[in-house]
Amino acid sequence: MLPYLWPQENRALRWRVALVLVVLVAGELATLAVPIVYSKVIDRFVHPNSLGMAPALLIVGYGLVRLVSGALTNLRDSLFAPVRFRVARQAAYRSFVHMHRLSLRFHLDRRTGGVTRAIERGTEAVETLLRMLMSLSPTLLQALLVMCVIWRLFNWSYVAMIAVMIVSYIVFTVRFTSWRLGIRRRMNDTNSEAAGRALDSLLNYETVKYFGNEEHEARRYDNAQARYEKAAMKTQYSLGLLNFGQAAIIAISLAAVMLLGGHDVESGHITVGEFVMVNTYLLQLYGPLNFLGSVYSGIRTALVDLEHMLGLTEEAVEVADPATPLPIATRLADAAPAHVQFRDVHFGYRPEREILHGVSFDALPGHKVAIVGSTGAGKSTISRLLFRFYDTWSGAVLVDGHDVRCYRQADLRATIGVVPQDTVLFNDSIGYNIAYGRLGATPAQVEEAARLAQIHDFIMTLPEGYETQVGERGLKLSGGEKQRVAIARTILKDPRVLVLDEATSALDTHTEKEIQAALKTVSARRTTLVIAHRLSTIVDADEILVMGQGLVVERGTHAQLLAAQGQYAAMWAAQATGEA
Repeated sequence: MLPYLWPQENRALRWRVALVLVVLVAGELATLAVPIVYSKVIDRFVHPNSLGMAPALLIVGYGLVRLVSGALTNLRDSLFAPVRFRVARQAAYRSFVHMHRLSLRFHLDRRTGGVTRAIERGTEAVETLLRMLMSLSPTLLQALLVMCVIWRLFNWSYVAMIAVMIVSYIVFTVRFTSWRLGIRRRMNDTNSEAAGRALDSLLNYETVKYFGNEEHEARRYDNAQARYEKAAMKTQYSLGLLNFGQAAIIAISLAAVMLLGGHDVESGHITVGEFVMVNTYLLQLYGPLNFLGSVYSGIRTALVDLEHMLGLTEEAVEVADPATPLPIATRLADAAPAHVQFRDVHFGYRPEREILHGVSFDALPGHKVAIVGSTGAGKSTISRLLFRFYDTWSGAVLVDGHDVRCYRQADLRATIGVVPQDTVLFNDSIGYNIAYGRLGATPAQVEEAARLAQIHDFIMTLPEGYETQVGERGLKLSGGEKQRVAIARTILKDPRVLVLDEATSALDTHTEKEIQAALKTVSARRTTLVIAHRLSTIVDADEILVMGQGLVVERGTHAQLLAAQGQYAAMWAAQATGEA
């Protein structure tokens, strides 16, 4: 926490933290004076003929001391609140940014619901941890000051009793809370599991409906919630035992100190006011110490929640930017189409299984290269390597003559536009989803992109036009409409390289022809890679690569491949027969 609480670049925050510490000490000194003034009031009534201030003045002074103590305590909390929330915000921001820096492999292996819940709980834990520490620090300082005052005014036996009470309380709390830690971890795990199941089921709402498995999903969710309920009950029971043990230690200690004080009053060693003062100090300590159990428990709970988020932030970044990246032009308006090359690329998602076995090809600036082949041949892997979602095992992927590892990932990806097979939209307006291609684009630019993608007329038929909400993952739009939105935002992005990843394979023939017309508009003058399922859409490609078992088994134009009477010709004949 220290770099967040004492940042070198933020002097204002450092001054605020320093001021909080000053107010904290002043508040505890004021709190320390309350029992002393109170004891004077008692002695003035018990011995009215004794010299000293009038009772009324003492009572007013007592009230003023309590007022100052309360004011300083609230001032401390008010000054520290912005620090707590700023640190929590920074921790959340850091975690969120790191999640986007991690590779695609990490996100494919993790449940999204579990990741977001871990960040949410971790952010809350940061704020809770700082709040608890700000409550714990005054308690420890007050205990130290109280023992110093009692040692000065009374004798060592009182200090010894108070010290035994504090040590016993802390040892019991620490050990018992440590035992509860495992229970809390299991409760968090079951909570994450339940949240993940709910999110997974709702994201796949249509699939659940297709197969009529609502009751099955409800049972799975309820079973996960039942495990969470059981773990939560154990947590609650153990909390009750912890609170009872703490109350027992406090009660026994209070009784022991009062017995000692009563004996000293009878023997004349201390006055009634001093007896009240000792017990007032104990009561002042009792409140914070009773809260100390909750504070320590809260700190340990926050640490458990925090370790999940820290585990995510400590995940190694598999694909990193170079120390001195090369510049690259990103928009077609600023440069010529890019030159894309694959040179003897070997790659696999798992060490034991290689997907690409030395793939090489050359996509010249402004040319269209199509990649076809059976499922699992490695077609989509090529686009992922071009985007640098992964790094090659050996060989190189080059853009404009330089390895993609020489560029910043943000710059490289700004150079490439993609129209995927399954377009996923944000749960926002159509206008926002199109403008996502170039944040900051004007409404006129968004509209022009929509016209080129042949979706503007459809949007204008909607009651809310460009402000129409598309729903979760764009479920309120048809497949063809979503594809047009994807094309529009790619047009708005104005990339130098275009990747069409089976962009029309899931559409009907009529819609496909309309989408193909829009794709011709967006691919004009750009270097285009087409991962195709329907061969009729790539007959105009400058070169067609036929993939098989991670290798380029054939290459050439449509006419050349048909004349070769190889695998491509067989695929063409099969599709022609199927369409007929």
